[in-house]
Amino acid sequence: MEEIKHGFEPFYDENSVVLILGSFPSVKSRQVEFYYGNKQNRFWKTVCSFFGEEVPNGVDGKKDFLKRRNIALWDMVTECEIVGSQDNKIKNFKVANIKKLLQNSKINYIMLNGSKAAEIFLRNFGDTEVPFVQLPSTSPANTRFKTEVWYYALSRAFE
Repeated sequence: MEEIKHGFEPFYDENSVVLILGSFPSVKSRQVEFYYGNKQNRFWKTVCSFFGEEVPNGVDGKKDFLKRRNIALWDMVTECEIVGSQDNKIKNFKVANIKKLLQNSKINYIMLNGSKAAEIFLRNFGDTEVPFVQLPSTSPANTRFKTEVWYYALSRAFE
């Protein structure tokens, strides 16, 4: 097993209203040191196209996009042992303190990116009063991804 000390800190600011939670950063994300760093991952293309925007270049452009759109990002797992990027390889993990983030922000909707994020969220925070929805993973490994499901959830989050 490869020991990973930490994932990323939550990305949010005082205006964030929607929180998108993944499981744990992929190898490529850890290399670029920001969320959804694998160019084959559908996350940036899906979320940016929903807003009618091109995917920004670089991490700074992506951070700017998230701030303008009031989107926060984090992962359910903050520390774990993992081989590669597969969720089923996550072992001995620590769970993110979602309650603290919710108390210190204006988050009013949570989107769970994939089944592993949803599984961990439901086990630890399923009683939250903040509405949440489980979505198909944007990972390139997910053959059942549907853009329209994400668009529907985004339209509800930003109505």
